Amino acid sequence: MTTFIVWKYDDPDTAARAAKVLKQAAEEGLVRLDDHAVVSWALDATKPQVKHSHAGDHSTGWGAFWGLLMGSLFLVPVLGVAAGAALGKMSKATEAVGIDKADMEKIQAEVRPGTSALFAVTDAADLDRLGERFHGLTGELIATNLTPAERTLLRHTFGAEASQAPDGVQR
Repeated sequence: MTTFIVWKYDDPDTAARAAKVLKQAAEEGLVRLDDHAVVSWALDATKPQVKHSHAGDHSTGWGAFWGLLMGSLFLVPVLGVAAGAALGKMSKATEAVGIDKADMEKIQAEVRPGTSALFAVTDAADLDRLGERFHGLTGELIATNLTPAERTLLRHTFGAEASQAPDGVQR
């Protein structure tokens, strides 16, 4: 199953380090990495920097997806009501890959100045071995198309906060 995951980190640099770990794990066959993007938002910046991997056979398609997704997350809120229709169209497009309106709103709320996020589309992961690679890169799973049980396993494997319920609500 293709999995969409967004990990948020509490500083502007950790997502880039996590992306390097993810790419290395993909090279070693621990996960199939379809594509990924890193959002880094310096504390004093007005908007985040986005770096798309441009990897794989479908990089142009993913580039368009990441551009549309990042634009709707970080540009549309600035533009206001005039761009509301674009967000509605984006919601329909993202729901096809398992990202619903609630996920979009959570990403917008969580990825702020002073943070970073790793957006990844993966498949066929060996979660136990992959989780070992991310030891020390403590992040928060803020969006995914996984089931609640799969979310719990993913959080546990990657050392995410145990106090967070599978539905993403802090307990």
